[in-house]
Amino acid sequence: MRIREPGKVCDGLWYLGCEETGVYLLEGRDGSMLMSGGMSYLVPMLLTQFRKFGIDPKRITKILILHAHFDHIGAVPFFKRTYPHITVYASARGWERLRMPEAIETINAFSRGVAERMGILEECSRYDLNWRDDISGVTLSEGQHIDLGDVEIHIIETPGHSSCSITAYVPKLKALFPSDAGGIPYKDTIITFGNSNYTEFQSSLEKLRGLQVDYVCADHYGYVTGDEAGRFIADAINLARQNRQKMELVYRRTHDVDTAAKEMCDSIYAVYPDYFLPPDLLESVYRQMMRHIARSMGEIPDFAHA
Repeated sequence: MRIREPGKVCDGLWYLGCEETGVYLLEGRDGSMLMSGGMSYLVPMLLTQFRKFGIDPKRITKILILHAHFDHIGAVPFFKRTYPHITVYASARGWERLRMPEAIETINAFSRGVAERMGILEECSRYDLNWRDDISGVTLSEGQHIDLGDVEIHIIETPGHSSCSITAYVPKLKALFPSDAGGIPYKDTIITFGNSNYTEFQSSLEKLRGLQVDYVCADHYGYVTGDEAGRFIADAINLARQNRQKMELVYRRTHDVDTAAKEMCDSIYAVYPDYFLPPDLLESVYRQMMRHIARSMGEIPDFAHA
């Protein structure tokens, strides 16, 4: 079952935000933790939901960045500056990206662009949402744990969607927080994007296969429960393999990264005309994946940047 409405997931876990982008609040004896950072425009929505659901934001002691794409870190600066006691966690590669001036500029530009397209730029401008070089925190790696007193979060490195992707697993709740590294539960399918390295993306999915899961807590389009949650990663593995086969077929026929990327992009909109990513951004994602596919097929040398 797929649930896309904000609210209580189970005891100690909340889904907050909106359908297309959200975050999770994990509650423990010693404090609460925001799992992921969502889009920056979520901040006023989150503050309203805190009041609606009786959540005390002062209990938030930790924020976990699952990967450093702009649509997964937007609320972090506001909460870290508003509540300086909060500890922010990310992978080593994640912090590396978030210290790059050009990456910060891109994050802020994309966030502003989305808010402007949604007609809420003025509302968002009332909050200090921009990333700057004042945000720092703790580096996480494979096998490390975060303790909330009576709740433990296990960290799994899952690169491929992004080079900085990590997944969180909470054994007590059998809850998995893979962000986009686990696939996106869009409508009736699972979208599989191995942006930075599709082979690593598939390998990361395999790492998650053996976990017992009652809740798949995705960053886009809510969470998955019940029997579907238990088989979600296996389904994502199968769909990722099918998507790779399709990309390979398209590239063999076109022998051109740009042409193949556009064809793959068009095929998504043919089935899902209201897909949540704008065409230019979706095409750039497929261009990244096609470059990797072409290299893995020996069509483009590893050093090339076609």
